[in-house]
Amino acid sequence: MEQQTKPVYLQSVEEVFNEVQSSPAGLSSQEVASRLEKYGANTLQEGKKKSLLEKFVDQFKDFMILVLLVAAVVSMFAHSGEPDPTDAVIILAVVLLNAILGVFQESKAEEAIEALKKMASPVASVLRDGHVEHVKGEDIVVGDIVILEAGDVVPADMRLFEVNTVKIEESALTGESVPVDKDLVIPTGDEVGIGDRTNMAFSSTNVTYGRAVGVVTSTGMNTEVGKIANMLANTEEGKTPLQENQDALGKWLTIMILVIAVIIFVVGMLRGNEWTHMLLTAIAIAVAAIPEGLPAISTIILALGTQKMAQRNALVRKLPAVETLGGVEIICSDKTGTLTLNQMTVEKMVYDNEIHDASEEISKDNMALRVMNLANDTKISQDNSLLGDPTETAMVQYGLDKKYDVREELVNIPRVAEVPFDSTRKLMTTIHQLEDGKYLVATKGAPDMLLERVTKIEKHGEVSAFTEDDRTTLMKLNKEMATQALRVLAMAYKVIDTLPETIDTDSIEHDLIFSGLVGMIDPERKEAAAAIKVAQSAGIRTIMITGDHRDTAQAIAKRLGILRPDQEDGVLTGGELNDISDEELERTVETYSVYARVSPEHKVRIVKAWQKNGKVVSMTGDGVNDAPSLKQADIGVGMGITGTEVSKGASDMVLADDNFETIVVAVEEGRKVFSNIQKAVQYLLSANFGEVMTMFVATMAGWSILEPIHILWINLVTDVFPAIALGLEEAEADIMNHPPRGKSSNFLSNGVLPSIFYQGFFEGGITLFVFWYATHIANWGNPVGETMAFATLGLIQLFHAFNVKSVYKSLGEVGAFKNKMFNYAILLSAVMLLSVMVIPGLTTVFDVATLTAGQWLFVVGSAFSIVPIVEIAKAIMRAMGMDKD
Repeated sequence: MEQQTKPVYLQSVEEVFNEVQSSPAGLSSQEVASRLEKYGANTLQEGKKKSLLEKFVDQFKDFMILVLLVAAVVSMFAHSGEPDPTDAVIILAVVLLNAILGVFQESKAEEAIEALKKMASPVASVLRDGHVEHVKGEDIVVGDIVILEAGDVVPADMRLFEVNTVKIEESALTGESVPVDKDLVIPTGDEVGIGDRTNMAFSSTNVTYGRAVGVVTSTGMNTEVGKIANMLANTEEGKTPLQENQDALGKWLTIMILVIAVIIFVVGMLRGNEWTHMLLTAIAIAVAAIPEGLPAISTIILALGTQKMAQRNALVRKLPAVETLGGVEIICSDKTGTLTLNQMTVEKMVYDNEIHDASEEISKDNMALRVMNLANDTKISQDNSLLGDPTETAMVQYGLDKKYDVREELVNIPRVAEVPFDSTRKLMTTIHQLEDGKYLVATKGAPDMLLERVTKIEKHGEVSAFTEDDRTTLMKLNKEMATQALRVLAMAYKVIDTLPETIDTDSIEHDLIFSGLVGMIDPERKEAAAAIKVAQSAGIRTIMITGDHRDTAQAIAKRLGILRPDQEDGVLTGGELNDISDEELERTVETYSVYARVSPEHKVRIVKAWQKNGKVVSMTGDGVNDAPSLKQADIGVGMGITGTEVSKGASDMVLADDNFETIVVAVEEGRKVFSNIQKAVQYLLSANFGEVMTMFVATMAGWSILEPIHILWINLVTDVFPAIALGLEEAEADIMNHPPRGKSSNFLSNGVLPSIFYQGFFEGGITLFVFWYATHIANWGNPVGETMAFATLGLIQLFHAFNVKSVYKSLGEVGAFKNKMFNYAILLSAVMLLSVMVIPGLTTVFDVATLTAGQWLFVVGSAFSIVPIVEIAKAIMRAMGMDKD
């Protein structure tokens, strides 16, 4: 086939046939087989799916995990001369658990999403070898002649050359909610958007009305859907904020720990200690300082979050997506089907020269109601489901809601003739035989075209002459509804005695009696409007991105609260976006809240512009056209019911109920997850800092305060269970009253880092004080001093776990014992810690002395003192307003 010189939608039909080497008679079977072999099947190339092993290996690419693997190796030598695998096994078990949980969650989510997929493959009517065949979509080739009828899925991109009042719903590709009227007109201009290529039918769109015949011009990856799939495959997948946080924290900790370990080793050597002892001590400190439980703990906390979200119909495909949602600052949302119902609905009626709300009662004899139902090709099934053009089904649904069933009327006054709709005159007329032998003519169509054919008007059941005042009033009412983005159609009728010999527009559509106007719109989801309001109170901005026209998008945005009722700016069209460079868009992106008439490339540009401004961006959508931007966003949220498989596959999270409100629930859950991970980080690092400070100061002072095995045991029994239990803490009551934490925020933000240092300082200071008192004041001896320091350092961490339930709030405010699992975790850790100090045999292994009741009282009292100390510190910080920053 020849190289294409210009787009097929700009070529004549003859030029298109010449280019694809075909004709209206179609292809032969031999030619089809040849083209299939040469160009391949009409399918989209699926991205390579990761195997179970690849998913497992991916879990080990986190920097913190790599540090832990190194720690597992060095911990082999952290005890005495002979290698001891105990700690290495524990660390490896934690790492393995983390990997298994990650793979399990990812696979489980993919299985749930697979269950949502539609398995049927579209079948098309194709003209081959001189007759019509039913062919699988994958077997269609360029040059095939395809016959399209209402209800068909378009199997490939094609240029139409026969059109009979056909309408095609292209929202999955363009985002425009209203079906497109197709014709054979060649559009003007070099750059014509997909929604304006009216002589084309595109793969994966749906025929809602009429009949057409076209020649296939592109298949597979060369279709418009295929181009989007290719963009999707080439979109780089960045790290989530959680992964970036863990990487940064791991690197920061590694550098700090290595520096401290080296200092301890050097100082100990300078003080004359054995180099082997100091090396083991330095390694023990390094291993103890690394929060080896953090990756597994954060994974468990995330998994708990996914369970709660699954109960609210949100399927998380990747664990970090939960936390990422919590940091979202911008939600870029497709309009059709996401913020709106994707269902045209009657909202206003005009009769008696007055606007009436659709909720008002209306007489079944109202001629406007009768005409909109009679001049209508909607098919009604036995269960009252409707098939047809969305505009027409909206009118029939309105009738059914008002207890008017057009099927009953058609029994008495059957349709006997019609003048079909065409895009030139923009009218449709049906003729019905009345019981008295006369005929009712029912006409609906564009108000400006219909009013030209009206000579009378019905008001309050009386028919009178149609005056200029009537015309002025109706055009004013029409404009009022149009400014609200309603699609307005007019209705008229007349009764004739006999049918003319020729039934056409000239013989029928004149001297009509005007009966009313109807205003329809794809209405906003009520829960979406409420969710947007909640998001705004949480400092999250919603951006609407749609393929619809500017006026429609602006009106819906105002109804949803995305734009103020009096706001006229803040809307940018795809054409205007084409004239703006990426750099200019980055500078001005905060100006716009609504984007209309956009293409898939525009959506990706918009997401990138917000990201360049340092924002965490979520993209919500259901169409094929949303997929590239879903993948580009920090988190993509797909729709499980109306969403295409391409969009679901590109998403990090899928909403099984297509409810926008669920996103806000997910944001709250994500904020809670991040807050709880922060609590775990604060707990682990403050405890580990206390250990490091204790050993560092003791080494500097020449004290033998703790053995490596003491540090490792404390690290083991006090870290994991309390930290996991912190993940079960309820969200703080005001969690959605704060602005998003932003991309610059991390686990150490919002007062966590200074809390780690001052709390770790007190933990280490109290432990050193107990050892100093036991050995230098009470003169109980070094073995007793070491045992008391060991017990104090362990218990102080368990008491401190209560402190980290909130960075600034008091224990009384958050509820010290409210979390039962946390209470059990503290009790279990305490039993494990104290068992090695009281059980014969274990006391020998851990080289601890027997303490008196008075000494235990001193230890417990000293350890508990961390609670009032931190409570006082929190009160001071609140008084200074630090909790408001």
